[in-house]
Amino acid sequence: MRALIIQHEPDGPPGLLSRHLAQRGYRVDIVQIMQPGSTHSEIPFPDPRSYDLVAPMGAVAGVYDHHLIGSWIHREVAMLQLALAAGVPMFGICFGAQAITMALGGHVEPSPSYEIGWYTYELQHPRIAAGPWFTWHGDRCLLPAGATELARTTHCTQLFREGRAAGVQFHPEVTREMVAGWVSKCPPDYFVERGTTGAALIAAFDEFGELAAKQATELFDWFLDDVAR
Repeated sequence: MRALIIQHEPDGPPGLLSRHLAQRGYRVDIVQIMQPGSTHSEIPFPDPRSYDLVAPMGAVAGVYDHHLIGSWIHREVAMLQLALAAGVPMFGICFGAQAITMALGGHVEPSPSYEIGWYTYELQHPRIAAGPWFTWHGDRCLLPAGATELARTTHCTQLFREGRAAGVQFHPEVTREMVAGWVSKCPPDYFVERGTTGAALIAAFDEFGELAAKQATELFDWFLDDVAR
């Protein structure tokens, strides 16, 4: 079995997801779209029909930030639409979930409020934990007709499914090293304006990270066992 992971940025690796896919017997191919210091990219997207699973990861931008990522976001959405038409299972994380929403015919817009930290969601599925989940975004998916919302907060859909595709607005893939790296790239004022601190995010990871990793395994297995099949 082959899995294609679309890594948009150097510091947005698949983390726990790629590890779990390998444990489940997948050969994981990672294609990185953007290079350090640039949002422009001419890197071609692979044919998703050559894979048994496609997983687009997160990114700093929103899918609507065409002034930043216009050189490639339309090509990514077209690739995901090709995967949808071929019935290739897809699992999107944060920006990846937004891209899948666009491919399904939905819409993405800025959220009324940033969500940065550890959240517990209103959940509609017995196999998936309500939280705590690590969350870092300022966007929200407006799902198309036919897509099923499975988890949400006041402002945003957090988990959805449509056929053999699913997306999460949060970050089940993160490791402590990933979170610490993201925190290090943001000035203290960034967090103050959004009601938290970088130190608080890392301290909370030390409290919740082990549980979240276990929950992530259950989430990934739900996708592989129920959605992808």
